Amino acid sequence: MSKKIQVLVVDDSAVVRQTLTEILASDKEIGLVESALDPYVAAEKMRTFVPDVITLDIEMPRMDGLTFLQKLMAQHPIPVVICSSLAEDGCETTLRALELGAVDFITKPKLGTKLYLEESRIGICDTVKAAAGVRSPKGKHALSKVQPKLTADAMIAKGTSHAMIQTTERIVAVGASTGGTEALREFLEVLPVDCPGIVIVQHMPEKFTAAFAKRLDSICAVQVKEAEDGDTVIRGRALIAPGNRHTLLKRSGARYYVEVKDGPLVSRHRPSVDVLFRSVARYAGGNAVGVIMTGMGDDGALGMAEMKEAGATNLAQDESTCVVFGMPAEAIKHGGVHKVLPLGSLAQEALRLCA
Repeated sequence: MSKKIQVLVVDDSAVVRQTLTEILASDKEIGLVESALDPYVAAEKMRTFVPDVITLDIEMPRMDGLTFLQKLMAQHPIPVVICSSLAEDGCETTLRALELGAVDFITKPKLGTKLYLEESRIGICDTVKAAAGVRSPKGKHALSKVQPKLTADAMIAKGTSHAMIQTTERIVAVGASTGGTEALREFLEVLPVDCPGIVIVQHMPEKFTAAFAKRLDSICAVQVKEAEDGDTVIRGRALIAPGNRHTLLKRSGARYYVEVKDGPLVSRHRPSVDVLFRSVARYAGGNAVGVIMTGMGDDGALGMAEMKEAGATNLAQDESTCVVFGMPAEAIKHGGVHKVLPLGSLAQEALRLCA
């Protein structure tokens, strides 16, 4: 029988710690639940107790949650769910937490916290169990009752390439997860306004991708926008897959465009990098450059191998500049990567390959 999920609750409120502990312990798929009143106590506990998921408050006296999250992702990446009264859809604090590597959030009301948390029992447990699934399913923490891990077959069949042998326009397909928002900022900031069209999957909850795209658009020379169904992939534009929707590349004549659609989780994600990369293999083939960046898990590894098979050239971010080396490492292991580079070199190499 698979090991139950172990959780560490970090919150300076004794009421919240007790309530969350009781809620999580009541779920039969969740085992040991420990708690800590601040990040220092949490760090001490983690010397002997390694949780599968951490729930983390943001406002704490000795060290704030964002600082702890940044240190955690740099030293010992573990799926983190933010649980804070500052955590709301689209707010800057929550977006920053997601940028630093948090996988989801639970909004904690400023008043009536205990009652609210108890009424949200099912949602809280589901959020924590979903966060635990961020780990590689090959690991010892995979649950027996987690839904089967689907491949890109669930969204697009693997088949003969429909790519033109060579076109004047190239496209760049990018996949990223934990730590990817900062990596994407660095990647996009240096691109010129006439760079090849870019399609990006960044694992991020629904409603945050629009705010993330808007923030990047304000600081980059290229246009950055959340992808909408039918958007054309053109020079000087980067399209970011919306949270909770799959995004696929399509081609009509010489025009590349995206299809945004619903569907099941693929490689435990929606949007899935594997889905995007398979569609790029089919419709762009050798006219594409693939880039895989920092992130937990293995989403994108199989799709990148298919891109290579179809003639694309693929780059992976190196371990030294990744927050989490999981996704690039898996892509390398599956043989889909041509070159491994530090983050600061990826954009220029992608431009060189598209020249």
